[in-house]
Amino acid sequence: MVTSLSLTVGLLSFASSVSASGIQGSKLATGTEKLIGDVTTWLMILAPVVSGLLIIYFFIRRSAADEMDTKKWNNRIIVAVVSCIGAVLGSALLNVIIGYYK
Repeated sequence: MVTSLSLTVGLLSFASSVSASGIQGSKLATGTEKLIGDVTTWLMILAPVVSGLLIIYFFIRRSAADEMDTKKWNNRIIVAVVSCIGAVLGSALLNVIIGYYK
């Protein structure tokens, strides 16, 4: 996530530093910007949906588990919630950064 963020910021800052006749107006720069914008928008929609389905599944499995397995399922539920929050925040941040280059 951090690598893709730094790569994107690097590409976009390079694209914005070149003159209008250079890479900034090229299909590569504008296409990459639109692609990243679309992917981050879809990620903000899909991450909560997939996480919600996983959490429901984990709760069902936890209800049928014994004491030892209940702890594992609790940990999986926490990881799913934190991962959902991280995915949504990361994609929103990336979307905001890309918005400054338009």
